[in-house]
Amino acid sequence: MGTEGADGQRPGSVLARLIRARVDAAREPRPPDPRLLRLQAPLYSVLRRFYFRLEIEGFDRVPDAPSLLVGVHSGGALTMDAWTLLDAWNRHFQGRRILHGTAHDVLMAAPGLGDYFRLLGVLPASRESVTKALAAGDDVVVWPGGAKDAMRSWRRRDEAVLGGRTGFVRQAIRSGVPIVPVATVGGHDTVFVLSEGKWLADAMDHLGGLKSKLRGANAPIVAGFPFPLAVELLPTHLPLPAKIRTELLDPVSVVDDPERVGDDAYVQAVYEQVRSAIQGGMGRLAKRRRFPVFG
Repeated sequence: MGTEGADGQRPGSVLARLIRARVDAAREPRPPDPRLLRLQAPLYSVLRRFYFRLEIEGFDRVPDAPSLLVGVHSGGALTMDAWTLLDAWNRHFQGRRILHGTAHDVLMAAPGLGDYFRLLGVLPASRESVTKALAAGDDVVVWPGGAKDAMRSWRRRDEAVLGGRTGFVRQAIRSGVPIVPVATVGGHDTVFVLSEGKWLADAMDHLGGLKSKLRGANAPIVAGFPFPLAVELLPTHLPLPAKIRTELLDPVSVVDDPERVGDDAYVQAVYEQVRSAIQGGMGRLAKRRRFPVFG
């Protein structure tokens, strides 16, 4: 009663179909639009140098072969550490190598933001899209922890959260590419996640099944600008000028044997090797930080 639209469809079903249609349209890998990159370059330069004061190192460790970069990202729905990594990659390689970012379905489906992401070469975080990009000789970066990682509490800002998701290891084995762990700190100071909001996400799921449709386990409560308190499913804040530090770490090779995709013990061992490398890198970078936000 009162839960169906005029066409007899439930609102949640309509939302899920809209998200799926928008995401499906973005699955084919495309390079970043060079005109957009040129147009936004002056603004990006100011943000990178003076707002986020990015420090990044480790490009000399990137293998010559196409690679799967694996890292963490922070800052709620707007992960500036991920954005600055992609920008730094484009500046470093000057179009010689294409790095595709990956994003949650909700962000890829969002009007405006999703279109912008597609122009930057960002892909939905799906096996199909990542496989195609790697097969084409491009590089891809994934953040296995997803929303659990990006929306983790500020108190856990220096914790490497991959969510126990080993799919990136299996992807590297299937595609025959090395894994490049990426450590970063500072993104979580662009907005303060006060609560991960798991209880709120559960309540929303009971009301309309939104938790499964939005593919999110959290509905974080954040403190930022311009809203002192907000529930963030889509971006509700402007990032604070936090200093971001990022390091590309030594690559991790995987066996050249597709049958090992089903070897759970091997996959878990590689997962732990990557997670430990990221955690160690985050620990080293965090030691350079003197104050939150100011760096």
